[in-house]
Amino acid sequence: MTDPTQRLTPVVRLAPAKLNLTLAVVGRRDDGYHSLHSVMVPLALADRLSLAILPAGDDTLHVTGFDPGPADRNLALRAIALARSTLASARIPTPPLAVRLDKRIPVAAGLAGGSSDAVAALDGALEAWSAELDAEQRFAIAARLGSDVPFFLSGGPALVEGRGERVTPLHGIRGQHDEAPEPPGVLLVTPRVPARTADVFAAWSNGAMAEPGVARRTSEHFASEFGAGLTVRALVERAGVLASANDLWPAATVVVPGILPLRRALTRLLRRPIGLSGSGPTLWALYPSAVEAATAADAVLAAIDDASIRPSGGEPPFVAATTIQTEGRDE
Repeated sequence: MTDPTQRLTPVVRLAPAKLNLTLAVVGRRDDGYHSLHSVMVPLALADRLSLAILPAGDDTLHVTGFDPGPADRNLALRAIALARSTLASARIPTPPLAVRLDKRIPVAAGLAGGSSDAVAALDGALEAWSAELDAEQRFAIAARLGSDVPFFLSGGPALVEGRGERVTPLHGIRGQHDEAPEPPGVLLVTPRVPARTADVFAAWSNGAMAEPGVARRTSEHFASEFGAGLTVRALVERAGVLASANDLWPAATVVVPGILPLRRALTRLLRRPIGLSGSGPTLWALYPSAVEAATAADAVLAAIDDASIRPSGGEPPFVAATTIQTEGRDE
């Protein structure tokens, strides 16, 4: 067995953001969580984690970029701790790790950056320790960490159901005539006002609901289409329907009222359907290419500069152009 303490090179992983193309709340479970039906895709926008073996002590975390909150609640460190405890019975050395996290994904934004960090840390820690866990063990750890975490084990587009524990991989984007497709572009606009998932679901439970059944029907139909594979053009053509298929939109506007005028302003400026990812407050628009998404991002930034778009929360929103992607987590 390789001695992990002899590893000199840090292990690097990328942790992609996710985007909800649909999100239907289909009921409340006996355990208090909500049952969902959601088509989710990973994005090229990603956090970067570096994990290095420490000679002694405890795991450490150094963060640059967005502030993910207290270290004792950080999902990356919790994933490492759960992996260590799972490996304990096998007597595999699991020395402490120094984790460096370049946090490029906004926090509490509906993009699941923390959940993605957890899976990236789990995978990176196992490599650093020269250890293995099977798919069932990895899933058990992911499910304990949070509802969005299991999705990131799939490595690509997926239908997510239940609390988040039922993940069905989907074909996603397909090329024409057997050619590799150019990934579709995505514009992200995130107000600098966090939307805690629990607060949004509380608002939903208190009556801030969309018309019952509409998002679910759209989500089920789209999951079938996306499962068989869609061209980029076909996906973008469905943007209007997808942008309306999030049951949490009314609740998100209660928690973050500023996203309603922001969505209207973006719709006027870009003349594109504007959707909401997860519980928000990130808004999105789909484009045929990364170049077109980048052009849209420039237009939004210019509108913010000339005050034709007024940010909620007093600070300019996070604006980024990215792509839907299915690449792995290794850098």
